[in-house]
Amino acid sequence: MIFGDKNQMNETDMILHLMEACRLCPRECDVNRLEGKKGFCGVDAKVMVARAALHMWEEPCISGKEGSGAVFFSGCSLGCGFCQNRRISRGQNGKQITIEHLVDIFLNLQEQKANNINLVTAGQFLPQVAEALKRAKAQELHIPVVYNSSGYEKAEMLKMLDGLVDIYLPDFKYMDPELAGKYSHAKDYPQVAKLALEEMVRQVGMPEFDSCGMMKRGVIVRHLLLPGHVKNSKNVLKYLYETYRDKIYISMMNQYTPMPAMKDDPQLSRKVTDREYERLINYAISLGLNNGFIQEGETAKESFIPEFDGEGV
Repeated sequence: MIFGDKNQMNETDMILHLMEACRLCPRECDVNRLEGKKGFCGVDAKVMVARAALHMWEEPCISGKEGSGAVFFSGCSLGCGFCQNRRISRGQNGKQITIEHLVDIFLNLQEQKANNINLVTAGQFLPQVAEALKRAKAQELHIPVVYNSSGYEKAEMLKMLDGLVDIYLPDFKYMDPELAGKYSHAKDYPQVAKLALEEMVRQVGMPEFDSCGMMKRGVIVRHLLLPGHVKNSKNVLKYLYETYRDKIYISMMNQYTPMPAMKDDPQLSRKVTDREYERLINYAISLGLNNGFIQEGETAKESFIPEFDGEGV
């Protein structure tokens, strides 16, 4: 890719230029992804998508009856050891597509009556995704856009999505830096996620829903309870509630599924117990948390892991 005078570049070109020594994510790998090199995220600058289809397993106000138009991107800047989407998160599966093809995917999902466009782990392709959203909106993409993220994002890079994303759906995995270091090699996760969430809330403001209860704008923060780590989860909830109150919704998840990579871990080799999840829910109630989602029944099962078979790409 050839760039001209930096003073004449548009915003997207400027960010693409940064991918010559990529610092899009907090890892700041400094590799030249434009020349095909791969950073921690596992992908170069070519957009890779593993699946684009209606998805029924999000929060009720995101999926609804028709489904969320989920676009699963390959690669990930966080790379948790217990990742359920490991088949694509290390960048080993997916189809390389152009920005224009991505625009077509968005519009096709809208034609399928998707409630929204759900960008799943797109941070490693932020400039391209932002450009695709601009083009799609110019071609009458009108359903809400959801940015579904690990929460491990640079706040200053999220600014390029301002006005393009309607709903942020980030994780907030850890308040314990040691835990973040152990399972995600990211001791800085708590501070990075705090700043990213602050930027997300700034952009989209208070939650808004339509007459059918579908979210049109706002932030839902997801927290996955890890087996044996209720204390970390309580600290996450405490921070989120005391900082944001009714400005966000909090989704408390018990769907942790033990993956082969965790078979030797004394805690993460098992599922979350009912008692552990009850302790977390009771704590949320004691805080006074009202804007939240909980999961009921047996949710830790492989049916929550999509088939990354290139459907819809």
